[in-house]
Amino acid sequence: MAYQGQTDIVSGEQYRYALTNFRIAHEKVEEQRVQLQEQEKQVALLRARIALLEGTNQNSHLGVSKLGGNSVDDFSIKNAASGLERQINRWAADVTRAPPVPFNTIRQAALTDVFDDDPPELGPNAPNATGIQIQSLLRHAVSKTIAEGIVNCLIVTDSPEANIQLTRIHEHIFSRDATVAAVWRRQTFTAAVESCSEDMSRFFLSEHMPNLTKVLGLDTNAKGTAASGIYLVLEAAYEFSRMLHGAPSSSGGSVDAFYRAFVPDVAITMNPRQIELVKRCHKTERGELDRVGATVFPGLVKVSRGPQGPNGVSTEDVQTVVRRAQVICECALMGTGVVSPGVGMGPGVMGVSPPPSAPPSVSPQPYAHPHGGY
Repeated sequence: MAYQGQTDIVSGEQYRYALTNFRIAHEKVEEQRVQLQEQEKQVALLRARIALLEGTNQNSHLGVSKLGGNSVDDFSIKNAASGLERQINRWAADVTRAPPVPFNTIRQAALTDVFDDDPPELGPNAPNATGIQIQSLLRHAVSKTIAEGIVNCLIVTDSPEANIQLTRIHEHIFSRDATVAAVWRRQTFTAAVESCSEDMSRFFLSEHMPNLTKVLGLDTNAKGTAASGIYLVLEAAYEFSRMLHGAPSSSGGSVDAFYRAFVPDVAITMNPRQIELVKRCHKTERGELDRVGATVFPGLVKVSRGPQGPNGVSTEDVQTVVRRAQVICECALMGTGVVSPGVGMGPGVMGVSPPPSAPPSVSPQPYAHPHGGY
């Protein structure tokens, strides 16, 4: 039996109508393709212009960066932070092994600096300070100095006042346009001082840890002492800061973000989203709340502009924790799993109670310099 095919027959008018619609659709698609190509060209030109302004289209390097390149990501930041953390720990350990003054004197000076000249009073039965307490308090004081004095303040010149003003300018620009602020910041760092001078280091020490500076003899020109190694630590911290601020960020697909450091205060309740314990916490394992004994290395947050609102203006800044603060808890500083309230120094190993106005945990906040806020 022969196959009889079926043929769909349409009128000439329907055929011409369909053909016309197809041609119009094809023209629209072609028009959109041309527009997309033009947009890609404009984006490429804009990126090339930004790279030219930043100097990243050349082999020159604005600072320390990932694998000798010109961008920095979260992984390279964590590696560099680990190296700086080891230097701080080594310095604190050296001072603890060969203290220039008794442990109790160092403890009192450290607490005075940590609590901004308003330290808690030690009880009459306060035990003598131990090595782990002194080493941890030293690391906390240095971490606070690095965070507030070096990372959170753009160190571009040898003048502290000029650096504070430049930091404020950057904050103002960032609040208006994050991309412009990123270009301005990296371009500014091309003219930054190459290293952290001794005068600058002494300024950081006198500004953020004056009491420890005095008792450890850091304000003298004595060389070769264990305490004098702090200058190498601050130099390494400055290089770390240049890496953070002087190179474009490839983190999270955004080149407009910048970085801030934060140091959880002694005696606040620990927040696991912001804090990483460096020693085992027995109270936490038992499901009990424990508090910060000391911060041995600052945490880092990446600050970027929030999504645009209905009026086209960005919302509040978005802070993403890149590296949690390294913390030792109170019970670990005590050396046992039990902290006895009311013995010696008060409710915790440092004898410190959180201030009445302190929240249960401290979120990373924009840095306010002691000489004035932004």
